[in-house]
Amino acid sequence: MTIVSGFADISIFQLLLVALMALFASIIGGLAGYGTGALMPLVLVPLVGAEPVVPIIAISAIFTNSSRAVAYLRYADRRRALIVLACAALTTALGAYGYTRLTNAGAALVIGTMLILSVPLRRVLRRRKVKIGDSGLAAGSVGYGVLVGGTSGSGVILLSLLMAAGLEGAAVIATDAMISLGTGLIKISVFGLAGAVTAQVLAFALLIGAIAIPGAFLAKAFVERMPVHIHTVILDVAVITGGLVMISAAARQLIG
Repeated sequence: MTIVSGFADISIFQLLLVALMALFASIIGGLAGYGTGALMPLVLVPLVGAEPVVPIIAISAIFTNSSRAVAYLRYADRRRALIVLACAALTTALGAYGYTRLTNAGAALVIGTMLILSVPLRRVLRRRKVKIGDSGLAAGSVGYGVLVGGTSGSGVILLSLLMAAGLEGAAVIATDAMISLGTGLIKISVFGLAGAVTAQVLAFALLIGAIAIPGAFLAKAFVERMPVHIHTVILDVAVITGGLVMISAAARQLIG
């Protein structure tokens, strides 16, 4: 298995499109704390299908979250990061294993549904300004583990949990990055044992990860200059549209 073989039948234009989306998604993620897992499926699913998407994003996220964690390290809340990781570890593994049992159409349905639901869920949680303590954070992390293990675009749930626990601004982004590194390693282990890490998965993951590394540092430079509500609206529209396209494609496969 060679990495280069993973790009078989993929044109230079398509690779450039993936690279540009990876850089854009990384900057958005560095500004808002979420976005990478929601945006990358929009270009990956049409190219490689739905099944490899979550493993690709899980591996590439190691690069993305590492750079984000380094960029914002001094803001991280290590105690809350440990609480989430301790409570989400098992359910993350179970969610990842469940994903490996899905067909291509099933994976598209899961990803598309999660992307669409993430938009109203984020808005509801933000509007209600829910507050929780350590016990609430721990309980919420158990459910979060299932979603992060088997879907893409569930980062908004972790952000909502951290903000409800009292974190703000850069502390949310930094703590999210640390937690995502831990859950990402768990997912990769499960995907590897299940045989879901193919040459294609590694090739796209390394491309996305390498291109995305500068994004966190660019985002840090822009964080005080760009109105967050502007890219939030754009992201919401793109996520919902992409989710509908994936569900529609999956429905056609199931009906056909």
